[in-house]
Amino acid sequence: MKKGMFSVAHYVMPDRGVVSLHASANQGDKGDTTLLFGLSGTGKTTLSTDPHRQLIGDDEHCWSDDGIFNLEGGCYAKCIGLSRNNEPEIFDAIKFGSILENIEFYPNTRIVDYDNASITENTRCSYPLEYIPSAKIPAIGGHPKNVIFLTCDAYGVLPPVSKLTPEQTMYHFISGYTAKVAGTEVGIKEPEPTFSACFGEAFLTRHPSLYAEMLALKLKKFNVNTWLINTGWTGGKYGVGHRMDLKSTRAIIDAIHSGELENTETETLPVFNLEVPKHC
Repeated sequence: MKKGMFSVAHYVMPDRGVVSLHASANQGDKGDTTLLFGLSGTGKTTLSTDPHRQLIGDDEHCWSDDGIFNLEGGCYAKCIGLSRNNEPEIFDAIKFGSILENIEFYPNTRIVDYDNASITENTRCSYPLEYIPSAKIPAIGGHPKNVIFLTCDAYGVLPPVSKLTPEQTMYHFISGYTAKVAGTEVGIKEPEPTFSACFGEAFLTRHPSLYAEMLALKLKKFNVNTWLINTGWTGGKYGVGHRMDLKSTRAIIDAIHSGELENTETETLPVFNLEVPKHC
């Protein structure tokens, strides 16, 4: 039902001048809104749930002439390996009124075993948006200041962060490069590179170029910064390197929000021609 209605939005909204987006969103104290695009497993829910920013939503949004609005009333978080230490807001949102899926308990207790993947690694929890202390109610925001594309690069060749030109923004939005990781689809045991147009190909009901053109107009009109963040592997491909740690990725996003990365010196990464900040 959730994704079915999202597909309906992708069909209906463009005729109203509104672009529907597979992205999470949050807002800072100064009213600065950020959109985070990405497929399942890239960190949309985790990274948008920031204790220092108001959560607008974790998955499905629209961008109109008035700003951003959430299509949902709740969140749908992955639970495998969940801990209060790494994701305290999500951990504490799991209480009476939440719905756990594919979850096991410790024997003879009501304590959830978040490390148990005996059913599947795709363990989930649904909870109302207001269960997050920093949720923004009503779930609306102004026009974004920053747009972030989250990609899980299984080859470990993309930098942790790069600033995109308008042309690069459209390329990466249309291609939607990432990797399917364990727990996102049946049968996926290790990362598999994939491409998903607009970071949400499964929900598109029109040609990807329509959504890309609408997004490009919004980005230009409101002078939005666009960034590519690799939440996948570094130091080598899967099996050789290691996955980006959550603390480092959060620090990068904090630097984007503070304006630090917008003004820092960059260097060009060969082949991809990406502008990579020298300092963070």
